[in-house]
Amino acid sequence: MEKTTAAHGGGARWLPRLVLLAILSATPWLLIVYCHRAAPVRAPRQSLVTAAPASGREDGAPPRFPSVQEQQVKKLLIASAAGGEVRRSSDVGVAGEDACRGRYLYVHDLPPQFNADVLADCKHWYPWIDMCQYLVNGGLGAPLENADGVFADEGWYATDHFGLDVIFHARVRQYDCLTDDSSRAAAVFVPFYAGFDVVRNLWSNNATAKDAAAVELVDWLTRRPEWRAMGGRDHFFMSGRTAWDHQRQTDSDSEWGNKLLRLPAVWNMTVLFVEKVPWTDFDFAVPYPTYFHPAKDADVLQWQQRMRGMKREFLFSFAGGERPGDPNSIRHHLIRECGASSFCNLVQCRKSEKNCLVPSTFMRVFQGARFCLQPPGDTYTRRSAFDAILAGCVPVFFHPDSAYRQYRWHLPDDRDSYSVFISEEDVRSGNASSVEETLRRIPQEVAERMTETVIGLIPRLVYADPRSKLETLRDAVDVTLEAVIDRVSKLRKEMDHGDLTRTATKVSSKVKADN
Repeated sequence: MEKTTAAHGGGARWLPRLVLLAILSATPWLLIVYCHRAAPVRAPRQSLVTAAPASGREDGAPPRFPSVQEQQVKKLLIASAAGGEVRRSSDVGVAGEDACRGRYLYVHDLPPQFNADVLADCKHWYPWIDMCQYLVNGGLGAPLENADGVFADEGWYATDHFGLDVIFHARVRQYDCLTDDSSRAAAVFVPFYAGFDVVRNLWSNNATAKDAAAVELVDWLTRRPEWRAMGGRDHFFMSGRTAWDHQRQTDSDSEWGNKLLRLPAVWNMTVLFVEKVPWTDFDFAVPYPTYFHPAKDADVLQWQQRMRGMKREFLFSFAGGERPGDPNSIRHHLIRECGASSFCNLVQCRKSEKNCLVPSTFMRVFQGARFCLQPPGDTYTRRSAFDAILAGCVPVFFHPDSAYRQYRWHLPDDRDSYSVFISEEDVRSGNASSVEETLRRIPQEVAERMTETVIGLIPRLVYADPRSKLETLRDAVDVTLEAVIDRVSKLRKEMDHGDLTRTATKVSSKVKADN
């Protein structure tokens, strides 16, 4: 009995000590929780976009861009993230490993003249149309009605095909690994609205006005400490227009575009366009924006499944107009062949044809065809090619610069897996098989496999709604940022090995050779 009593008595003596140990063990965790809760939130960084004064309309109609429309754009572009690195909670693992290492992105806080002021002038970008209407909903434009059932009920917008500047910037602001410390950045984004800027003066006869913003931007950047780290080789920016609008070769007032691509400092940067020029290697093409901007993974997956179930009653289709002033154009050949074939669905766009201004018109045509003809238009590339892919229609290209030499980050290396190539010269000369004969020779199982490949490309070719975020799928911006960071990493290694002098000389000689 004494042994039993002693045991119980010992337990009574040890109880206060156990309580004390439990309190001491819990104290560090309580302090961590307290500090986490009490940590002050850093003030947002200064806005990239300054609101223009609101103004109503004299006729009593709803106010235009300087009020309602601007407020919608402002919500997206001015929305300031908390200071410091912006990362998902899962970016740092339990062992303290930084998942953002080598992926950090630094975004320049540019003076408003390079973005906000450009947006505020949207009413005057084009002489014949007020473009402010296309800046609502974060640059996506107004929602498209789905009365014909061609689209899905949500996620479809009247997006301008040259409107990528603001969409891309908004999506960059969602990037998982943003940092305020440029020394940690794998790449540096310059949110200059180059495409919107150049269009303001495209019809001007003043070369100085066309070049002003580009010249001032380069002057501003090259004075920054972030630039000096790699001489700008880690910097990149976007223009939602084609590179042809930025490579004016002389200082003539009457020549088209500005000289952005002629500025030596720009040769060090990575420049993104919806169409690059063939002879330079510092610019890269990204997909044109389509009308589809999914807000969540399910939007994409449901659309892909719907396209897989489409009945494609026509072998091929063409939607577009002739180019009577272009002697090299093959469009009139394609229009003639398509119009004469019962296997082809033709939408011929003439100046008086308003149907071609309605997105549902040609999206319906693309959804009902196995192949979609994509000849060059005003330039080598077309937004229509991406609309066709979005509809599950296999694109037929007639020039390598329409896709294969352009969208290397976003399209497969094996061009035969997702497209058909027919030489322009073969169409023009008439010596080869007709387009119809070429397409009919493709076995059914091969055509169906190509269709499946095309539908599988949809996520990486669309621009997700910047007001939300996809969960697991990677959109065109995700693919682009990964490719830019990889490119900068390679340039950094070349810099460490002293190889950049050779690279810069090669770029310079290519540009000068074109003069």
